[in-house]
Amino acid sequence: MDDHKFFRLSVGLIVIFVLGIVLKAAREVIYPFILAIFISYVVDPIIAFLLRLKVPKAAAVVLILLGAFVILSVIGIVVYTSGKTLAAELPRFEQRLTGLTGWLEKAVGGIPLKQQVASYFEKVNLQSAASFVIGALGPVLGLLGKLFLLFLFLAVIVFGRGRITVKVRKSLSPERVAQVMEALEKINSQVRKYLVIKTVLSLINGLMVWAVLSLFGVHFALLLGFLAFLLNYIPNVGSVVAAVLRVGFALFQFGTIWTPLWILVITVGADNLLGNMIEPRMMGKGLGLSPLVLIFSLVFWGWLWGIPGMVMAVPLVAVIKIVCQNVPSLRPVAVLIGS
Repeated sequence: MDDHKFFRLSVGLIVIFVLGIVLKAAREVIYPFILAIFISYVVDPIIAFLLRLKVPKAAAVVLILLGAFVILSVIGIVVYTSGKTLAAELPRFEQRLTGLTGWLEKAVGGIPLKQQVASYFEKVNLQSAASFVIGALGPVLGLLGKLFLLFLFLAVIVFGRGRITVKVRKSLSPERVAQVMEALEKINSQVRKYLVIKTVLSLINGLMVWAVLSLFGVHFALLLGFLAFLLNYIPNVGSVVAAVLRVGFALFQFGTIWTPLWILVITVGADNLLGNMIEPRMMGKGLGLSPLVLIFSLVFWGWLWGIPGMVMAVPLVAVIKIVCQNVPSLRPVAVLIGS
């Protein structure tokens, strides 16, 4: 018995290792495919709404696909143009760094900071920073270049929705069909609820950040709002990173503490309202995830797929937990993943 357990454990570790290699090697194809699956769940309620309005299914699917293509194309254009403009503007912030040094000296009562803080600022090469931003756009542009592949996957998934039900009914015995179909329906319903709620709240958060930054006249408000939308999928850590980015950018732009402080108070307050009050009530209590599992997931998927993997890490863990909750033999895994 011990030898048998050791053999099963060894095989499991080998399978996980091979799967990790495959996922990393084929990330250019697998990542758009998984993202297309997630998007298909988000657009399902829209398709259902169009069908209730007596729109033919083929026409509803075509409308959704055209809308998805337009949105994804706009996102690609916005990220590319904003990133290029930001890279061009970075060298102009050199004067702002000098002014910020003087402001810091006044803030601490005239204590000379030239030897300490100022010397650090003088080491900052904003030309190199601009080159870094342009270089960092490479992976982003590579991801955006896969939009067409993502669109093809999404088209296949949306058009093929419902066919798996027919295949399940044909492949299983009548007594097993009802059980399997019930489990699949629960999984689809819970995954759809999680992804729709998370996406809608992330979109609200991104729009809120964009509106607040635009109101205060912060440059690249749209890009910072888009980053807030993406980073909202990463609980706690993502919100902190997004806040640091927008507040730090406002600090460099205005050179005073008051405008960044108001931006921090308003956006973080609204973010906490969405994340700590509205989201738990809408999600319910069944999707709590272990903080340790979340950290491991961020590290693992970040190593596997980079920043896009970190954005998708938490939704992937949540979906895995939902699946395990509805499969009796995998429920111990759901308990381990849960908080």
